[in-house]
Amino acid sequence: MNVLLGIEGSDESVRALEATLERTLEADDELTVAVVEKSTAERSVAETRALATDRLETAGIDATVTTLEGDPGSALVDFAERESFDMVVIGGGTQSPMGKIRLGPITEFVLLNAPATVKLVR
Repeated sequence: MNVLLGIEGSDESVRALEATLERTLEADDELTVAVVEKSTAERSVAETRALATDRLETAGIDATVTTLEGDPGSALVDFAERESFDMVVIGGGTQSPMGKIRLGPITEFVLLNAPATVKLVR
């Protein structure tokens, strides 16, 4: 399966990276990691890219790591469509006091507009 993982420097993205690495090893997926910028993220684009590269090397996974510019949600959806990915993986979503999931604008946009199956890692 040709998988696109979108990460943006948050702890949720790191969890999505770890979960995707596990699946990639199990399923022998072809993985591309796309780093996007989010101004409120804990890590910069450069830090996020370095983290992803390090985790991929440690896991022994040969994957492409790319940086996308522009609006994060639109950039991920456009890239997924252009490159014909089978699945898009993103991290996100927090739990409300009532136990419901709350989605941020990037997560919501990708879920609603991606041309492929979207896996949300919480």
